[in-house]
Amino acid sequence: MLVLVIVLLVAWLILSIVGFAMEGLMWLGIVGVVLFVGTAAIGAVRRKTLRR
Repeated sequence: MLVLVIVLLVAWLILSIVGFAMEGLMWLGIVGVVLFVGTAAIGAVRRKTLRR
């Protein structure tokens, strides 16, 4: 589970960088940031519940 979250975070980070680096793909950067934040939040919540 943790490996999947890390892989997704890296993928969204790369997607965001590519999106912000290319002028016509600004929407891709925004989507990447939203997905990164969402994945990080879900990973944190699941990790917290698994510790209990």
